[in-house]
Amino acid sequence: LVGRHFFVIWHFLFRCGHCKRLAPEYEAAATRLKGIVPLVKVDCTANSNTCNKYGVSGYPTLKIFRDGEEAGAYDGPRTADGIVSHLKKQAGPASVALRSVADFEKFIRDKDASVVGFFKDAFGDAYTEFMKAASNLRESYRFAHTSEEELIQKYEPDGEGLVLFRPQHLANKFEDSTLRYTEDTITSGKVKKFIQENIFGICPHMTEDNKDLIQGKDLLVAYYDVDYEKNAKGSNYWRNRVMMVAQKFLNAGHVLHFAVANRKTFGHELSEFGLDSSTGEVPVAAIRTAKGEKYVMQEEFSRDGRALERFLQDYFAGSLKKYLKSEPIPESNDGPVKVVVAENFEDVVNAEGKDVLIEFYAPWCGHCKNLEPKYKELGEKLSKDPNIVIAKMDATANDVPSPYEVRGFPTIYFAPAGNKQNPKKYEGGREVSDFVSYLKREATSPPVLQEEEKPKKRKKAQEDL
Repeated sequence: LVGRHFFVIWHFLFRCGHCKRLAPEYEAAATRLKGIVPLVKVDCTANSNTCNKYGVSGYPTLKIFRDGEEAGAYDGPRTADGIVSHLKKQAGPASVALRSVADFEKFIRDKDASVVGFFKDAFGDAYTEFMKAASNLRESYRFAHTSEEELIQKYEPDGEGLVLFRPQHLANKFEDSTLRYTEDTITSGKVKKFIQENIFGICPHMTEDNKDLIQGKDLLVAYYDVDYEKNAKGSNYWRNRVMMVAQKFLNAGHVLHFAVANRKTFGHELSEFGLDSSTGEVPVAAIRTAKGEKYVMQEEFSRDGRALERFLQDYFAGSLKKYLKSEPIPESNDGPVKVVVAENFEDVVNAEGKDVLIEFYAPWCGHCKNLEPKYKELGEKLSKDPNIVIAKMDATANDVPSPYEVRGFPTIYFAPAGNKQNPKKYEGGREVSDFVSYLKREATSPPVLQEEEKPKKRKKAQEDL
């Protein structure tokens, strides 16, 4: 592979569950990318020296190599479609040269939006800045450029400029299918801003491939059976109703982003909103803010859009109750380790006068199961301490509030009394003695420990003397 310009290496462990889930997607992508981008794999159990050389410590790890040298981690989607799309953008030129009207028509018919630069002078400053933007943004967006006279006359008669072409299958009456760049000068920074503000329009179709570009903002998503290959008409029917309502609020100056998504593809998100039992043709809708707050539309989505309109009116009025994914609050919570759910998190963990050590776990996590008896022993040792609480929370069944971040299991935090907004992530050992030493250092008051009772020595009976 040393002589190949561009390839991806997948480092894995045979026993790794995430690796096993990725394997069929990776194999399918490799088949489709044959002759374009070589995809190879390295078993780190049999090639530990190679994996150590490139700093592989977690599995699976995907790395990109160019001309025999490591070029960074692959951070794109991990589905076959996503891998193929992402690597085609990486492997080809940053901007495709369109040498005919036919090339142009084919390029803009893609399922993703297209950004096309039109330049009479292929060596001027505008062209250079456009190519710089294309190079910087190639992983996220599709770029092309042309000097074809017929195309320039139609789209940029002044001789230079760029146009955003939205996907043709998403054409609608609420917004233009094409959008011209109107700044006086073309700079890479202005091009980036123009694309990011306009490429998705009022209501994009969110997929596994583009979700990272759409999420992370205040976003309403309508989930239903979106399928532009098998049912484009039905997909656009409900999307148009979302757009009709969205346009009213956007025109009134309200700030919110909108999208539609397939309910099966994003079933995990429906579960996070408590909507995983929803079925049928009618969409369900929910909002997730940039801060992670969630609001769920309880009224059934109506064909006239009025239900969605009422939901948004209440949202912007601030009268909606935030949705919390939570198990029921335990009827009894007297054990040595307090059970925390989303609904009682504030009362238990954020109790101002208490130091709280909380474990976020998953029921299926082997490391969590190994920790359980030790963590329980710790709780028993501190059962008489009035100021320290040992707690646990199933992070798969309950929303984890900010500023806590749980990316693996178990994750343990210490929430000190009087400073609940700044919990400390516990990074120490997982023996009882390690936790005790940590609490002796960090607790507001010295821990009150229950010492184990030592067995009394039996006095020898007089008759044994």
